[in-house]
Amino acid sequence: MHHNTGGPAARTELTVTAGETPKRLDLFLANREPSLSRSALQRLITEGRITINGLTAKPSQKIRPGDRIVLEIPRPEPLELKPEPIPLEILYEDAALLVLNKPAGLVVHPAPGHWSGTLVNALLHHFGSCEGSLSAIGGKERPGLVHRLDKETSGVMVIAKTDQAHRALASQFKQHSITRAYEALVWGAVKKFEGLIELAIGRDVKERKKFSARTARPKPSATAYRVVHRFGKLATHVELFPRTGRTHQIRVHLAAIGHPVLGDPTYGGRKVRDLPGVAIPRVMLHAKTLGFRHPETGRTLEFSAPRPLDIDSVMDALQDAVSPSR
Repeated sequence: MHHNTGGPAARTELTVTAGETPKRLDLFLANREPSLSRSALQRLITEGRITINGLTAKPSQKIRPGDRIVLEIPRPEPLELKPEPIPLEILYEDAALLVLNKPAGLVVHPAPGHWSGTLVNALLHHFGSCEGSLSAIGGKERPGLVHRLDKETSGVMVIAKTDQAHRALASQFKQHSITRAYEALVWGAVKKFEGLIELAIGRDVKERKKFSARTARPKPSATAYRVVHRFGKLATHVELFPRTGRTHQIRVHLAAIGHPVLGDPTYGGRKVRDLPGVAIPRVMLHAKTLGFRHPETGRTLEFSAPRPLDIDSVMDALQDAVSPSR
């Protein structure tokens, strides 16, 4: 499949593989193109933007092996991003960069489904209307963003204010010379006191929103871990030191060793949300330390954010669950 970026519409071509059983076009596409919602697919079909072997397609039409399907997807104009007065916990700021403690639940950048209420909207408000106060390398929707944290992950993030700072920080991330420590509460008792998880991961072949070892483009990934405390057989408090920075890396790696992060049904299923007597409000993962070389002074800086209260209260509940007589 290749995407052609010419013109206002993006053109996607698919050829139905030999092993595919005949099924309705809309069902086939819902599986093949998960980035498009069912309603978006229906709209493309009714607007005549999908063809099968050059002929305009109907939703109920059956696809067969060898069929060539072409989707013309109109490109949405990037929305003008609006500054929004979302409070930020700033740990450090100078002319080149900004370091903040991202709360859990805050999406980092605008995307379909959430064009507002994101960290980028908050940053635009923080800098007021002065142009050029965030690096432009990330494009319109991701100003200043050198790296990301998942929506539900809390913790330390660095934001570039100039293009020079952006390039310098991005190259440190690429070379994995950034210092990073996370902490997590994971399901079950981790047996070894410490270890290294090495598993090449990439976008999952079947479930496009997930990352796994089941991928067409595996990227080498490594995460070191250390046990801080075991809550009986119920859960374990671990520290994590990712040596690479793949999307969802820590969550995928912990699930791969049989200890998914508590509150992460994407990689841990239902069991990690329903612990007896313990309410788990989110993915229990916190980026506690971030260290890097300052892009202008060359000095090594390191910042830490304390463990959020919601993780502390889950730890108290776990402690009560394993030793109720406390």
